[in-house]
Amino acid sequence: MAADGACECGLVTYTLTGDAPVHVYVCHCLNCQTRSGSAFAEHAMLPAARFQCAGPLATYARETNGIRFDEVFCDNCRTRIYNRNAMLPDMIFLRAGTLSESQCVQPMAHIWTKRKQPWLTIPEGTPSFAESPTPEQFGAAVLQAERR
Repeated sequence: MAADGACECGLVTYTLTGDAPVHVYVCHCLNCQTRSGSAFAEHAMLPAARFQCAGPLATYARETNGIRFDEVFCDNCRTRIYNRNAMLPDMIFLRAGTLSESQCVQPMAHIWTKRKQPWLTIPEGTPSFAESPTPEQFGAAVLQAERR
């Protein structure tokens, strides 16, 4: 599946290459709520090798629980494009709302649902986890999404 996207002002653009599906999950943790200014954040997890980005970027580095995160923004409009973390250096966590066809995204899982806003309803049959799932649990959710 090839896909593309951009920041709000259009100066930063990107392309996703390859045929593998893009796995999107929703995080309801307080950090994602604060950083997004919304009820949750949608993350599209994909190998960095599939991601080609161009335009003026700015990076904000932060550390949480001893793990370094690099948040990458458009240097002009400050739209958050993606982040990387030291635990999974070969992965990109793209902000799914920046995809050109973001309305087609169907999240495969919801995490940190114990922090979910009470007015949100998770679709029946979608895997959800009170906190962060184990790698095995997350892998099972990916497999379930690929069977859809």
